[in-house]
Amino acid sequence: MLRWALIFFVIAIVAGLCGFTGLAGAASQVARILFFVFVVLLVVSVLLHVSNRTPPQ
Repeated sequence: MLRWALIFFVIAIVAGLCGFTGLAGAASQVARILFFVFVVLLVVSVLLHVSNRTPPQ
């Protein structure tokens, strides 16, 4: 998911440099949404991993 966010970020940068502001804006919004979904899933994954640890015996 982070890879897709970076791909859309690069598309937004290239489109912005070429003058396609509508496409750049849309690509940056998609990249932002994908990045925040990635962060939420990362936090949930870390919390689940920490909560499932068994204490040493």
